[in-house]
Amino acid sequence: MITSKQRAYLRSLAMGYDTIMQVGKGGITENMISTISDALEARELIKLRTLDNSDFGPREAADAIAELVGADVVAVTGSRFVLYRESNKNKKISLELKAVR
Repeated sequence: MITSKQRAYLRSLAMGYDTIMQVGKGGITENMISTISDALEARELIKLRTLDNSDFGPREAADAIAELVGADVVAVTGSRFVLYRESNKNKKISLELKAVR
């Protein structure tokens, strides 16, 4: 579980990220879950979106996918959402926040 400060930090990082996948009328498939899991392992932080023809709303899709891949939902804004999962082999993001003086 990530804290609100960590979530804010991850949200700020995700601002510059491109959307890498879309949830459309095909819904959430096993192949999609596998691809998202691989992307999280490689990148740790990914941005996805739901299309208008999707059976899922952005929050529903984010929660369902996060549960299936063991990730945290960082943000849901409009049709886009951001997921984070710490990588086992490719750690790039440090969530250790420096102490405030």
